[in-house]
Amino acid sequence: MTQQAEDMGIVVQKAGGPEVLEWTRVDTAAPGPNEVRLVQKAIGVNFIDAYFRSGLYPWPSTPLIPGGEAAGVVVDVGAGVKDFKPGDRVAYTLAAGAYRTRRVVPADRLVNLPTAIPFEVAASIMLKGLTAQYLIHSSFKVMPGHTVLVHAAAGGVGLLMGQWLKALGAKAIGTVGSAEKATLALQNGYAHVINYKTEDFVARVADIAGPKGCDVVYDSVGKDTWRGSLKSLKRRGMFVSFGQSSGPIAEFGIADLHAGGSLYACRPSLFDYIAAPADLQARAADLFARIGNGDIKSHIGQRVALRDAAQAHRDMESRRTVGATILLP
Repeated sequence: MTQQAEDMGIVVQKAGGPEVLEWTRVDTAAPGPNEVRLVQKAIGVNFIDAYFRSGLYPWPSTPLIPGGEAAGVVVDVGAGVKDFKPGDRVAYTLAAGAYRTRRVVPADRLVNLPTAIPFEVAASIMLKGLTAQYLIHSSFKVMPGHTVLVHAAAGGVGLLMGQWLKALGAKAIGTVGSAEKATLALQNGYAHVINYKTEDFVARVADIAGPKGCDVVYDSVGKDTWRGSLKSLKRRGMFVSFGQSSGPIAEFGIADLHAGGSLYACRPSLFDYIAAPADLQARAADLFARIGNGDIKSHIGQRVALRDAAQAHRDMESRRTVGATILLP
């Protein structure tokens, strides 16, 4: 690999649409104390990348390099790094910075990647898989017999959640936007799948869950679904809002929780659940164990060259994608 090839990336100078994603040369510094430099082998694409690119989320630095998850090989390490060495296979999730061929990462944000897990799989599950892990085990602790509604069931997080919920013995209901996505969701753990473009998902959930309703709703869609999500919950059920692919939730009021039957609501973020290195390692170990024993498998629906990240964003935001999208340097 040439030096020029190693030092390329996607840079955003000004917030906007996918067209602001610029393929250009970037500098990769030597690792400082407690840092690791790695060559990236695969990079995941997520809606949070678009939220940063568009300016919906404040940028951690300017210019912006998007990207929240990736996997690669350690090239060299800075002073004080004891847990990693050149040649190690690693993976990580951070808020931004992954859309590049090489980068420097704090050592305490890395996890060792088991040899049985390919780079592409790791890049497709670090953010999405850890998100599924904390949503199911911490934002609301799903137990056997629970009835769970998941929006965007055929998306990267949704497909992992369907499998994980089935392994836990819960009844998973998913919503999707096409017949193709419905078939895929049914193949990935969902007991029932609702096409929201042809069916009223609130009415269908009531048919499936009965008068009791769902124990928890996981909603990453936001504006288009939140009212129906609240209506789908049982008394004292939990509304977990963890994304806004259709736009931010507006007009939500605390009285809506009372009107729905003493409901609970939370708006969690993965990075608060893995802020402590010990939590990151424990959740990643649980995720890798689930993959290792076959409970969950990653579905990579699209592979796109890193330099074509703009097209990957267009496809994601138009909901043309299925499962995870991977960028290949």
